Amino acid sequence: MSRNANLDPQARFVLEQLEALGGPPMETLPPEEARAGANFSPLAGPPEKVGHVTNKTITGPGGEIPVRIYSPEGEGPFPALVYYHGGGWVIGDLETVDVPCRRIANQTNCIVVSVDYRLAPEHKFPAAIEDAYAAAKWVANDADSIQVDPNRIAVGGDSAGGNLATVVAMMARDKSGPAIVRQILLYPVTNHTFDTNSYEENDDGYFLTTAMMKWFWNHYLRDEKDGENPYASPLLADDLSGLPPAFVITAGFDPLRDEGEAYAERLKAAGVPVEKTRYDSMIHGFCWMPGAIEQGKNALDHVASTLKRTFDFVETT
Repeated sequence: MSRNANLDPQARFVLEQLEALGGPPMETLPPEEARAGANFSPLAGPPEKVGHVTNKTITGPGGEIPVRIYSPEGEGPFPALVYYHGGGWVIGDLETVDVPCRRIANQTNCIVVSVDYRLAPEHKFPAAIEDAYAAAKWVANDADSIQVDPNRIAVGGDSAGGNLATVVAMMARDKSGPAIVRQILLYPVTNHTFDTNSYEENDDGYFLTTAMMKWFWNHYLRDEKDGENPYASPLLADDLSGLPPAFVITAGFDPLRDEGEAYAERLKAAGVPVEKTRYDSMIHGFCWMPGAIEQGKNALDHVASTLKRTFDFVETT
């Protein structure tokens, strides 16, 4: 397959390796098989040591929610990032983002709480956002028990997890809490549509495809009407004011590029402070691949420095 010359050589190599493995396209598989085959840990590289890693379950609206808590060495209270993994609401788990979460915890000296929310199609919209919001509330309400400073809690996620993070920020605004000081959105899903230029340009051959995104959405939504709900498509929200400052990362060779950038512009227009960075030569999912793609590491460090600045500012105000 011929690919754009501006594609990062490391990203190109990853795509060639994935192609060489063969295997059926994800959208032709049942969800259980897609999950079993979606192991990106070889691309993540070795996990860094962190102070403490604790696996536990918390009570959610639909039963227990597994979470993994990455804590720095030393005495708290620490600031916290509540993190939601990507995977189109259908695949992905705590392991998928283990290496990125460790790196962010170390670079930021904060606690990262990674959330294993319910997946579709077994649990369709709004199950994932209900779990995601319940986890953020738990971190704020039980802050003492996990050495978290309840005044310095951020939310973040990649792809479908970025969608959940910004929706949690909206729910926290709409339901009067918890207080969120920053939202970190890595190439987020923001709209149930496939008609942007970036979908046309990156339809196939760059890791995430249009066919996969349609498969994800079809599993996630109960019906087409759900796609118009701002808690599924935050770009369609009437009012984005009053949300926490956002840091948005997009990738040049990603079908989701344009909707992520359109969302950043909508936030800005609503008076929300926004920083956005496009990694021009990158593919979707590159932050899962810091072991194979240097820019994945750079993006995670950019996230960490942004969080650090946010947390330091809150502490001094």
